[in-house]
Amino acid sequence: MKKEKAVVVFSGGQDSTTCLFWALEKFGEVEAVTFDYNQRHRLEIECAKEIAETFGIVHHVLDMSLLNQLAPNALTRTDIMVEDGTNGELPSTFVPGRNLVFLSFAGILARQVRARHIVTGVCETDFSGYPDCRDVFVKSLNVALNLSMDDQFVIHTPLMWLDKAETWQLADDLGWLSFVREKTLTCYNGIISDGCGQCPACRLRQNGLKEYLSFKGGKRHV
Repeated sequence: MKKEKAVVVFSGGQDSTTCLFWALEKFGEVEAVTFDYNQRHRLEIECAKEIAETFGIVHHVLDMSLLNQLAPNALTRTDIMVEDGTNGELPSTFVPGRNLVFLSFAGILARQVRARHIVTGVCETDFSGYPDCRDVFVKSLNVALNLSMDDQFVIHTPLMWLDKAETWQLADDLGWLSFVREKTLTCYNGIISDGCGQCPACRLRQNGLKEYLSFKGGKRHV
């Protein structure tokens, strides 16, 4: 795939940055796309810009503010608390239709820049119950994209079956563990690197890192 081109759905967080490095290893040319949906921690857009600039990657930022109007949630509204789901409900951070919209527009962009491959960091292992992070959703959307544009896109999900510890291992195997730890933004409160340590995203990230570092001497196979 070294001669082919990919578009990476890129938020500047741990998962998408790891996927960016994965794509740079796999493809001859890589572009990144970040979506501005009036997210609460808007620093992630600046973080994504800085990472893309550091590596000389063409970076697209698309206006998706309509999503904020249609799907109010804790990631876009300061008056909604960040809370885990209870009694089978989804977390307050779930944005209905987000990955459906993001991957659809990534496909449209990919067609315009003549890229056949789309890379996203969705994961079914540590997915917080989000239905649009499931493998079955991605595969079905891949078919829909190809039919809608009469094209042959391939959506890649390098993290789909990895837990957070294994995601840290992948970053390490690619040679970018320190960069991902120090330069990415996962925290729901908009704090780069290790974050606030309290929000669900930080706890998931830190627990995964702690687990990975504890068995780094005898790595699990990814």
